[in-house]
Amino acid sequence: MRLLHLSDTHLTREAEPNPYGIDPAESLRRILRDCSELPGVDAILVSGDVADDGTPEAYAQAFELIGNREVPAFFTTGNHDERGAFAAVLGCGHPKPVAEFDGPERAAVSLIEGYRLVTLDSLIPGKTYGRISARQLDWLREILTEPAPEGTVVAFHHPPVIVPGHRVQEWAGLRNGDELAAVLTGTDVRLILCGHFHLQLFGMFAGAPLWVTPGVVNRIDLTGTPGVDRFVKGASATLIDLGGPHSPVLHTLHARDPEMGRTAYEVDFREVSLSD
Repeated sequence: MRLLHLSDTHLTREAEPNPYGIDPAESLRRILRDCSELPGVDAILVSGDVADDGTPEAYAQAFELIGNREVPAFFTTGNHDERGAFAAVLGCGHPKPVAEFDGPERAAVSLIEGYRLVTLDSLIPGKTYGRISARQLDWLREILTEPAPEGTVVAFHHPPVIVPGHRVQEWAGLRNGDELAAVLTGTDVRLILCGHFHLQLFGMFAGAPLWVTPGVVNRIDLTGTPGVDRFVKGASATLIDLGGPHSPVLHTLHARDPEMGRTAYEVDFREVSLSD
């Protein structure tokens, strides 16, 4: 299976640049245009923060640009998303699911080329950090009791792995990673996919490789002063190949953008309270 992994599109109802001079829709169009000739893509996955403002108009634009294609598109919620508007436009996030979570969270299962794609909902309304509910974990445990023909890919927004010593990621990531790990360990999960951090990051989690794809609306550059996150312009994505002797193979793609790498803004988290 070949998967194009996007995240953090942060679309809004306003068709204009944000306060940092970035047009989210144009960033998305640019990366999709530059990826349009990639051969053999079986699906597109957007791992959360589809909308920045949680409006139906933003989700409609996401469907128009991503979901309204010959290649099926799958969406998860992120901390900026609003479940009601998400559900009204994108449903459970899968075009033709084989199973859906019975609850307000947007979680579902599909089969693609023998692989089982499970998307989870780690959104806690009003919070930057995430958590996967106990009911979702029970549902996931039941799904994973039967292995899929080629294995399972699990996707959600908030990563349970961090860059060592990066306190903002520790604060903003998945708060119950240990509970998720207990469900995933020993199953047929081949790959875990996340977003949220706006940078590429790899680690092992519950015996499976975990990948965080960089953001579409912008990327975070950690080469600056420790404790300061530098948000830079330029959309990115990941091309993922599953199957074969080296699976999974992950290749980061960057849109051809004359503004690529230029600083949009910086946040000094050394002066921000992370108590919540």
